[in-house]
Amino acid sequence: MQEIRNIAIIAHVDHGKTTIVDRMIYQARQAREQEKLGELILDNNDLERERGITILAKNVSVIYKGVKINVIDTPGHSDFGGEVERVLNMADGVILLVDAFEGCMPQTRFVLQKAIEMGKKPVLVINKVDKQNCRPDEVQEEVFDLMFSLGATEDQLDFRTIYGSAKQGWMSYDWKQPTEDITALLDTILEEIPAPEVVEGTPQMLISSLEYSPYVGRIAVGRVTRGTLQAGMNITLCKRYDIMQKQKIKELMIFDGLGKSKVDSVQCGDICAVVGLEGFEIGDTVADFENPEALPPIEVDEPTMSMLFCINNSPFFGKEGKFVTSRHLKERLEKELEKNLALRVKPGPNADSFVVYGRGVLHLSVLIETMRREGFELQVGQPKVLDKMIGGQRCEPIENLTIDLPEEFVGRAIEMVTRRKGALIQMEGRGDRTHLEFDVPSRGLMGLRSNLLTATQGEAVVAHRLKGYEPYKGDIERRTNGSLVSLETGVSVAYSMDKLQDRGRFFIEPGVDIYEGQVVGEHTRERDLNINICKTKKLTNMRASGSDDKVMLPPPIVFSLEEALEYIQEDELVEVTPKSMRLRKIILNEIERKRKSSDINC
Repeated sequence: MQEIRNIAIIAHVDHGKTTIVDRMIYQARQAREQEKLGELILDNNDLERERGITILAKNVSVIYKGVKINVIDTPGHSDFGGEVERVLNMADGVILLVDAFEGCMPQTRFVLQKAIEMGKKPVLVINKVDKQNCRPDEVQEEVFDLMFSLGATEDQLDFRTIYGSAKQGWMSYDWKQPTEDITALLDTILEEIPAPEVVEGTPQMLISSLEYSPYVGRIAVGRVTRGTLQAGMNITLCKRYDIMQKQKIKELMIFDGLGKSKVDSVQCGDICAVVGLEGFEIGDTVADFENPEALPPIEVDEPTMSMLFCINNSPFFGKEGKFVTSRHLKERLEKELEKNLALRVKPGPNADSFVVYGRGVLHLSVLIETMRREGFELQVGQPKVLDKMIGGQRCEPIENLTIDLPEEFVGRAIEMVTRRKGALIQMEGRGDRTHLEFDVPSRGLMGLRSNLLTATQGEAVVAHRLKGYEPYKGDIERRTNGSLVSLETGVSVAYSMDKLQDRGRFFIEPGVDIYEGQVVGEHTRERDLNINICKTKKLTNMRASGSDDKVMLPPPIVFSLEEALEYIQEDELVEVTPKSMRLRKIILNEIERKRKSSDINC
């Protein structure tokens, strides 16, 4: 029997979680020649590298002093709550990693709260102590206060603290005395994190995650909570609603470094991958063939937002993407449901549309971005927040929002959030920056981040997490400016755009293909304005093409996917293809739009 430690790493976005896991792998291997600083192994998905966030939890194992340490990377963002729950089910303790300057952030708090409720023992690692203006001692006090407020037990509050810099590759018990490596952290894990309890009896394993291989299909990943699993053994798969299926394990694998290795059996407490199971879902139990006993399934937070997904029916459909039909879209969403626990999909109002429910704009935009990179073309509607009736009263999701920003922008930020029905709870100075905390409806967060960044010259650090449901706060004023809508299909012309500059700001450059009904800019007034920017200059004998001044246009506004989703109005869609992103009206023809709006007004 090999000694095992199962740990999950909790950290806010960009606090150094993935870097520290890399360090553990390097030190355990003692392979200095492999040391490639800056090349992160864990964030192996393009989207994760670009955004600096962990979306999918991954498993890695290292052997240190003869003990196998299974390290599970957790997503830091509360939008990926479905992932967080599953990860903590597999761990016996957690490493809480915080930045020596920023301290505990809302997303850390979200995962930490889950860990404390599940009774996990934490080890605190204060990272980035090489930063200027860092305040390790204050941060340690803050974490203690936070854990106390979250209802931690005496044993959980008696946590060990380690200081260091994962980037420079050292950890120490005293931040003023750097060491050569991260031995202090690895030793503390062995001392503080309990070994998993070995429970004898019939085998039991809760499927907490899944992987996919093009050779063997879907692979179930989970932790053996009782007994021993063996390759080739017959088992019963316990599904929801008391459904039992007799199946056979073809192969067993355990995590070994960054990869996996085949084994004949897996003992209680270890995390393994099972090949050969069919039709399983996350939350099912692998149990004994003769006397199956199911474990309680994983509970996941409910979705708070919905969005309409439909096929691309614009005049430019099929030009860039490989997958453009509703059958492709349906199959892709069903595939996503298998591993994305917090997602729900229902048929939409039309045959070619689907309503997708998720945990927030980030959760859904990551799915859209992934699909776009796979070659899908689709259109998505305005995100809608899901209300609930509680005790006969209409309630809506409320988020806890924190903003860190320079002092001179505080007034502007407070005004923006309170206009969106936000309530200021806390305000404190931290050096030359100010920390603000609000309770704000989820509806109010749409478009807020981009507006705050503009108002604070890109200085604001914005984070939020779901707090719960509270009575409806009343209507929030939406985007007040109308859209500039193209009247014709063709190529945008600098001459026409120059003449229309005083009407608003453009989202496109000259020389771009556009179509009738596409939103090409933002109007300066409240109502929409239909414009023709495909019109060229008429040339006569009296007027030469080169005699006018050179046209000078300001650069167009370029939206990210999240900003576009937050920007659009109810009668607009975002068209997403592998190479382009366009905003458009749902009804492209101007006369039909007018007819529809007059019908509604009647």
